[in-house]
Amino acid sequence: MKKLALHWKIIIGMVLGIIFGFIMNSVGGKGFVSDWIAPFGTIFINLLKLIAVPLILASLIKGISDLKDISKIKTMGLRTISIYVGTTLVAIIIGLSIVNTIKPGDGMPQDTIEKIKSKYENDAGVADKLTKATAQKDAGPLQPLVDIFPSNIFKALGEAKMLQVIFFALFVGICLLLISEKKAKPLVDFFDSLNEVVMKMVDLIMLFAPYAVFALMANVIIAFDDTEILLKLLNYALCVVGGLILMIGFYLILVSVYTKKSPMWFLKEISPAQLLAFSTSSSAATLPVTMERVEEHLGVDKEVSGFVLPVGATVNMDGTSLYQGIAAVFIMQVIWPEGLTFTNQLVIVATALLASIGSAAVPSAGMVMLVIVLESIGFPAELLPIGLALIFAVDRPLDMCRTVVNVTGDATVSMIVAKSLGKLHKPQPKEWDDNYDKVK
Repeated sequence: MKKLALHWKIIIGMVLGIIFGFIMNSVGGKGFVSDWIAPFGTIFINLLKLIAVPLILASLIKGISDLKDISKIKTMGLRTISIYVGTTLVAIIIGLSIVNTIKPGDGMPQDTIEKIKSKYENDAGVADKLTKATAQKDAGPLQPLVDIFPSNIFKALGEAKMLQVIFFALFVGICLLLISEKKAKPLVDFFDSLNEVVMKMVDLIMLFAPYAVFALMANVIIAFDDTEILLKLLNYALCVVGGLILMIGFYLILVSVYTKKSPMWFLKEISPAQLLAFSTSSSAATLPVTMERVEEHLGVDKEVSGFVLPVGATVNMDGTSLYQGIAAVFIMQVIWPEGLTFTNQLVIVATALLASIGSAAVPSAGMVMLVIVLESIGFPAELLPIGLALIFAVDRPLDMCRTVVNVTGDATVSMIVAKSLGKLHKPQPKEWDDNYDKVK
């Protein structure tokens, strides 16, 4: 009997988790889910985060050292950043086009606005986003650049500061190229072996994925306790989801035209990473799985995926940028229509592009950056809590959707860069038990 593919197992776990969550909601079982089910989802995410930093370090150092030519690093870096900036611009333009055409914020009843305001304006989550946005804005224009360079690599590794880890790995990889091959070989072999071990960890952790997704989705469902507000925000949510679907369509066109691969094949092979991105709402947590799928199932060489994917998880937030464009205009349509000028929308494009580069690869980071986008166009400070309250109720499910786009974009760009460098080969998938017979 043919073994059920991983993506189907995850989908089954997701559907059962949603059903179970609704059942628990209807019988008052929220406490049971949060106490006895949700922790398994948390364990799964912790395991993925556990191996994310070692995987970035090992794969990037090994990948750079394998290039054998420093000029190739420059070529790969410029192509990667250029493509990421290009796809982000496309995402923002798609978002603004949709929200200006459909106008989901026009005509929202005042009583709905008041109900949302009273429920979420003073919510701790909204206050937390405002505080984080203020801290980031007050840090100074060059602080993101300063943050790239670690003063203590062990602290950077421990706190999973991705850009600092990437910089250190690049630095080590370049230095390995600048010393004799004989002296570099022991360290290169070490990181090559570490990379193989961590990728095997991914295979083992993914055996638990269907059950973890069940727990994660059940926990998400019990968090929704006001379906009336969700229905009132349906038009806005559909605008975001529609834009995200168009963005995935854009990726599929790029894959088909440039790499000459079947879009359906691409979706099938990357789907486990997409489903985990949806369940966890975190590009960083999904990164180990994304790297495993891109290398072993899409055929991208390690030296490309090891650079493009970690950088993408940090600076490429196409789904988040699209969401920021739609959310900013929607909020203005509802409570600040006089701000809907062409100039302000151009500022939104520029700020959303810059904000996506600095957006953390963690759940709901996009809402923090949204505050910065709104402030860049002179949005009244006293209206910011109301603006965030308007979209807070549906932020988590939309965050799940836009993380799927972020991960799909990373995989697409890695294939394009690999194709341009002649580093796209026939996929060679590995299983967790490839070597099991020899050691059991």
